[in-house]
Amino acid sequence: MAPKVLILTGDAAESLEVMYPYQRLQEEGYDVKIAAPAKKKLHFVVHDFEPGFDTYTEKPGYSWDADLAFADVNPADYAALVIPGGRAPEYIRNNADCLRIIRAFFEKQKPVAQICHASLALLAAGVLKGRRTAAYPALQPDIQAGGAEFVDSEAVIDGMMVSARAWPDHPAWMRAFISLLKQKAPLQKEGMAAR
Repeated sequence: MAPKVLILTGDAAESLEVMYPYQRLQEEGYDVKIAAPAKKKLHFVVHDFEPGFDTYTEKPGYSWDADLAFADVNPADYAALVIPGGRAPEYIRNNADCLRIIRAFFEKQKPVAQICHASLALLAAGVLKGRRTAAYPALQPDIQAGGAEFVDSEAVIDGMMVSARAWPDHPAWMRAFISLLKQKAPLQKEGMAAR
């Protein structure tokens, strides 16, 4: 049985930041599940960078079913956690079960990959203080106010946590996370589909 990886997300998550790790980790052979505030069809968005825009643009993205609700997640069942960015972290951080899940992964020192605005959920869970993390650059004041060090880099490794700024950093981010994951939760048979 393949180790399980949990993705915590919700509506308005960045499509690429959900789908890239979801498929990349399956490709490696991990059993990947998506949890959201409720077990339902989620609606993701596409954030893009346009010349002359001071921030990113947002367009409708993919729809995808959540496998389970946050309330039904037992963190002990999972080897690692991924938290995508987009706008979803702004509201999932208000969910007590989301915070419970995040804290459990950090307490057990299990691998965590987080990207872009995901740091908002980690800040709300109180797990970033004293750590080094990448995030979407506009969040630098939030990161620093939460007692963490903001690092403007494509893949930042701090213990069991791997962070990145946004989807353009995917290759370095997932390469670092998968390397860490293989050390902590090795696969029995490489390359087998897990879903």
